[in-house]
Amino acid sequence: MHPAPSVILFTSLSGLGFGLLFFLGLGMPASTGLVAFVFYAIAYAFAVGGLIFSTFHLGHPERALKAFTQWRSSWLSREAWLAVMALCVSGLGAIAQIFFETRIDAISYLGAALSMATVFSTAMIYRQLATIPRWHTPWTPVLFLGYSFAGGALFAGQVSLAMPALCVLAALQVVAWMQGDRALADSGTNLATATGLGDRGSVRAFEPPHTGTNYLLKEFVYVVGRKHAAKLRIIALILFAGTPVLLLALEFNHILALLAVIAHIAGVITSRWLFFAQAEHVVGLYYGKR
Repeated sequence: MHPAPSVILFTSLSGLGFGLLFFLGLGMPASTGLVAFVFYAIAYAFAVGGLIFSTFHLGHPERALKAFTQWRSSWLSREAWLAVMALCVSGLGAIAQIFFETRIDAISYLGAALSMATVFSTAMIYRQLATIPRWHTPWTPVLFLGYSFAGGALFAGQVSLAMPALCVLAALQVVAWMQGDRALADSGTNLATATGLGDRGSVRAFEPPHTGTNYLLKEFVYVVGRKHAAKLRIIALILFAGTPVLLLALEFNHILALLAVIAHIAGVITSRWLFFAQAEHVVGLYYGKR
């Protein structure tokens, strides 16, 4: 699919923001007053900022509120409701910690659960699409939650959790890439099954459907060179996992911690670009792009 910057930033930043809210809800770190304000400000900047970016991809942003009406059948609508609830509940916990220097466990834990539920619902928007075999696997929610958890641990300064979480995340991502590369072929979908003409013999496209471009080609047919993708995968692994783990292994100081966070953000965005750019929509079969 076409890797739109708005969707890449939305899924990357909001996942990190809600990941940090998850750890803050668990009391990691246990902070009050000004320190708590700084942590919650960072979490809300990423979570809300990511959600704002998501509206840029809408054809009619003024209709965004209608997304809340389809919660019975739409993961997008569920995500919208869960995001609002997570932000509101976590906000109540933040107020108690910042202004009253106290922690209300029930509210904080509920905010943490809602934060991860929001990330899960975001992942399910993509996981449910059978037309994109690379996404239509359990790896999609696993990786979304993994990035949120590992990034949240890093942002929250939980080094003992962040380091192993980043290593596990890197391993999971490599396996997901390997299986994703076979997903379209393993799905059994091809031009014969897509047209329903397979029982009549070998099926091939006589000529392209049309000579010019169209919406489907623009949004759903994007091809990344194999060598180019391999290089970007290595860069993503080095940035979101390798560099932060190496920096965290050194004697702690705030400059190294900041560099680890910056590298991780860059790596997440690179990996998420690949997530969209390598998504092979089956409609590409009709255009000879798969």
